[in-house]
Amino acid sequence: MLYRNIEKYKIILASGSPRRQQLLREMGLQFEIMVRPVKETFDPRLSPEAVAESLSRLKANAFAEKELTDSTLIITADTVVALGNEILGKPNNRKEALAILTLLSGEKHRVVTGVSLRRKGTIHTFSATTQVFFKKLSLEEIVYYVDHFKPYDKAGAYGIQEWIGHVAIEKIVGSYFNVMGLPTHKLFEELTAFVK
Repeated sequence: MLYRNIEKYKIILASGSPRRQQLLREMGLQFEIMVRPVKETFDPRLSPEAVAESLSRLKANAFAEKELTDSTLIITADTVVALGNEILGKPNNRKEALAILTLLSGEKHRVVTGVSLRRKGTIHTFSATTQVFFKKLSLEEIVYYVDHFKPYDKAGAYGIQEWIGHVAIEKIVGSYFNVMGLPTHKLFEELTAFVK
């Protein structure tokens, strides 16, 4: 009954992220994974919220309209980590990961996930923001995390569900799951409204 309208759709998650896939499964949704490659470019003058939304829309629009049937529902997402208004991307190597975590050490930053829902002829985009407070990290802690967890596929060079989340994050304001990559509470609300 709860999922009656959603179950009318063939849901496609356009994300290779194992964390997003896990969260969607834990929400009780059935879906297929189909990713279209996109060049993730954005205007650096945009706010982190606007960037996350823009990138999620870019991923949703990578599907041609003719690929969609009346029962297709595409979900895309993009997560950015921002210190002030500076967006910290995914590190390309160990040196960059160490540098990003050094910047985040002892600071408050925000994690923004933009999500797009697309059906034939319509697209809806929203975002959620979580504030994350890191304790002051020692160089030894930063090196330990990077060398053991190799967070090169993660925005901001860390995963909250990993070791660093347990020992270094003092508090968060907002959704924990948003920091993992999908604001599940807001997604459920928006998805329910989108398929009515």
